[in-house]
Amino acid sequence: MNKLNLNSKIILNNGLKMPIIGFGTYKITEGEDIEHAVKSALDVGYRLIDTAKIYRNEEGVGRAIKESGIKREEIFITTKLWNPDQGYESALRAIDESLAKLGLSYVDLYLVHWPTASEDVSVSLNKREETWRAMEEIYKSGKAKAVGVSNYTITHLEEMKKYATILPAVNQVEFHPFLYQEELLNYCQQNDIILNAYRPITNGKKLNNKIIEDIAKKHDKSSAQVLLRWSLQHGCIAIPKSVHKNHIKENLNIFDFELSREDMEKLDTLNENLHLSPDPNNIS
Repeated sequence: MNKLNLNSKIILNNGLKMPIIGFGTYKITEGEDIEHAVKSALDVGYRLIDTAKIYRNEEGVGRAIKESGIKREEIFITTKLWNPDQGYESALRAIDESLAKLGLSYVDLYLVHWPTASEDVSVSLNKREETWRAMEEIYKSGKAKAVGVSNYTITHLEEMKKYATILPAVNQVEFHPFLYQEELLNYCQQNDIILNAYRPITNGKKLNNKIIEDIAKKHDKSSAQVLLRWSLQHGCIAIPKSVHKNHIKENLNIFDFELSREDMEKLDTLNENLHLSPDPNNIS
C-alpha cells in the first residue's frame, strides 16, 4: 500500500484504468463556483472528476475541463443517471443530454445514481432491469467506457445477476469509518466490482473524533487525510469534495504516509452505521 501515489489507478473489470482518488462536485453550483473548483482540482493533480445530472453542474464541469488544456484522455469523468430518467428509452436520452452538457463524446464511467426511479429516494420504484439494459447499450455504443451503479446494496447487486449480461464495474456508495460497510466491501471485491467511496471525510462531521485526531497527530496529517487514506487502504476509490483550494490540495496530499494495521483496525471499530445520505437498504 505504501506504493500508492497520485498517479495510481485501479483496473476495472473491463480493463479500464480509474484513478484511485477523484474530485467530487456534489452541491457545487453551476457557474463560476464549479469552474473554479474543477480547475483548482485539475491544477493540483486530480484526474478523476465526479459529477451527476442531479448536481446540475455538468456544463460547468465540461467548461473547466475544456479550458484546463489537459488532454481529454488524461481525465477520467464520471456522471450519473438521475432517478426519473430510469427506464430504457429515457436512460438512452439521458446520456445524450449529459454528454451535450459536458461537451463530450463519451464519459469514462456512467452510473445509475440510485436503485429507485423515484425522485424521492425513500420511495421504492423498481425500473432497475430495463434501466440496466439501456446502460449495457450505452456501454456497447462507446458513450461510456464503463458502466456501474451507485447506492446499490448486496441485495440489489445479487438481483442484477438475474438480468445483467454486463456486471457493473463500480458501485459508488457512502463509505467512511462511521459507515464501514465491510460486508458490502467484501462482496464487491469478491465479485470484481470496485467500491467508490463518497462522503469519505464524513462531510467534516467526524473530523474531531479523538481516535482519528490521535492517528493524524502521529502521522503529522489532518483528520481528513487519515480518513481518505483509510478508504484507499481498503482498496476503494475516494472522491472527496471541497470548494477551498487549500483543502482541495490537502485532500490529495495523502501519498507520503501509510496507516499501520493497528491504525486501520482502530478506525474500523468506529462504525456506527451513520448514514449521512439516505439509506439504500430501505429501497426494495
